[in-house]
Amino acid sequence: MAIKKFVVGCFDEEGALFDAVKSVRKSGYKIHDVYTPFPIHGLDKALGLRDTSIHTAGFIYGATGTTVALGFISWIFTADWPLNLGGKPHFALPAWIPIMFELTVLFAAVGMVLTFCYLCQLAPFVKKHHFNLRSTDDLFVMVIDCSSKNNESEVSAFLGTLGAKEINVQEAEEGWWLGRYDKEQKLLVEGNPV
Repeated sequence: MAIKKFVVGCFDEEGALFDAVKSVRKSGYKIHDVYTPFPIHGLDKALGLRDTSIHTAGFIYGATGTTVALGFISWIFTADWPLNLGGKPHFALPAWIPIMFELTVLFAAVGMVLTFCYLCQLAPFVKKHHFNLRSTDDLFVMVIDCSSKNNESEVSAFLGTLGAKEINVQEAEEGWWLGRYDKEQKLLVEGNPV
């Protein structure tokens, strides 16, 4: 992946971050991401993010589970292994409803969890660059993409006028990659380069 430059601004309060996000978007800079220690209501709208489609994916996975259950059960009881159970018909739909319901829930739940993990890039051995480790503790961090048209000193000065307490420029890969943090952190502690 390509290494890009990012300007990282840290804020102490959520109100200051919220106002800064609005100002940064109005001035035309591209916000790479915002990291907060807790969810902030309305921040997704301020960032211009669209609503999630995970509910649509859940419906599709659930419909797939219902179809698989109905198809598999009907094939077993009507074609593959038809049994005469007390004179009941081979296609006994009311008796199959609990199994169909359970497979619907199973497919929807597992499918939505896997979709969520894929979209959020969460998996074992997947790592991303941490712009500031205190973003999970008490800092609100805004990362602005410093492409060729944005000057980092200009963006840093702009973030300073918006109330950022800490401002720095970092180079990082914009996506995620496979690897382990513990080996790299061990090497850094020992003083060896990564």
